[in-house]
Amino acid sequence: MTVQSTALPRVPYAGTASEAELERWRAVARRVADTLAADALARDRANAQPFAEVQLLRGAGLLELLVPAEFGGAGGHFETAFEVIRILAAADGSISQLLAYHYINQSGIAFYAPAEAQADWWRRTVAGSWLWGDSVNPVDPTLQLTPEGEGFRLNGAKRFSTGSGVGEVIIVNAEVTGGERHGEVLAFVLPRDREGLEIVDDWDYLGQRLSASNSLKYHNVRINAEDILGPVTDEPVSTLLTPGIQLAFANFYLGIAEGALARGRQILLGRKNSWFLSQAETYSQDVVFQRTVGELKARTAAVAALTEKLGRKYDALLSLSGEVTRNQRAELAVEIAEAKVVSTEVGVEVANRIFEVTGSSSTRNDVGLDLFWRNVRTHSLHDPVDYKKIEVGAYFLRGEVQPLSLYT
Repeated sequence: MTVQSTALPRVPYAGTASEAELERWRAVARRVADTLAADALARDRANAQPFAEVQLLRGAGLLELLVPAEFGGAGGHFETAFEVIRILAAADGSISQLLAYHYINQSGIAFYAPAEAQADWWRRTVAGSWLWGDSVNPVDPTLQLTPEGEGFRLNGAKRFSTGSGVGEVIIVNAEVTGGERHGEVLAFVLPRDREGLEIVDDWDYLGQRLSASNSLKYHNVRINAEDILGPVTDEPVSTLLTPGIQLAFANFYLGIAEGALARGRQILLGRKNSWFLSQAETYSQDVVFQRTVGELKARTAAVAALTEKLGRKYDALLSLSGEVTRNQRAELAVEIAEAKVVSTEVGVEVANRIFEVTGSSSTRNDVGLDLFWRNVRTHSLHDPVDYKKIEVGAYFLRGEVQPLSLYT
């Protein structure tokens, strides 16, 4: 799938988050996270579509966090959204992923739609309190978009369509075959009840079980002109959408690491005895276990410092809108790739090694400590982290930038 160059409108994001904004939404996210944490394991095992969880997000106002205030939204910033994702991930990785993808999908209004159409899209998403799912998996290019009259017909299938099982709308990317727009990649939005759209409830994986990442099948689905957001282009500010979702992933993995540490600490402090060779009275007083926890905590703190810095930098670059240069875009994308590398490795390591300090009893099914590892292990395979390392190394050594894609 290729991208084309064309002029894009001004992206309606400005400035960076104030401390008041951050504190407000951190508090909201913590309340939602507390609710999710109460039965996260039971809901994971039930493996049901997360309609109730979406309603919890909706009731907390989180779906409109990034909608500009002039269109009825909260007027928040991506830095704030990234922190919300991180906080929720510590409690429920599935719902954190669902919200993270919603933020990126919804922001397609800003990245793809022309200036004269954006207001209507923003107002409609607020009026309907839409959760935005997606159907854009670029390694599953089985869609055929063919012209018909003033619109198109869509056929084919997509796997891993996060949020599609519960979203009011689904954003789709497809390349036009035939006609005047042949070869152009379009982003368009479909209601989940559009005739010919089949939602296949087949998401049954190791982790992230409530992310509603179903398969979708398209049976001669009508795409009207008013469904189209706009073309997918290589204009620099538009292509910041991909580093944005990669930074969302980094915060997601960080949040899981923090959640695993918190749960591990709780279990460790609850152990009243100690290893028989230890001179300490309890496991938590044993320097062997303190060292392991200290190492994991320090590495997690380092990832937090990096992601927090990049969240603010991402907003600052978005504020330049159409003035963003290719070099600025490339530099930030590589910095986010660095965060993706270390957050992936730390997330998996913490979720795995926390068992070393909590003991064999913590592997009981009713404890649920495995949920953190299953979630981060599942999603961290989204795109190979080794290619992110190559992206960083090539840029550092030779100033080389990877080809634009929905992964880079």
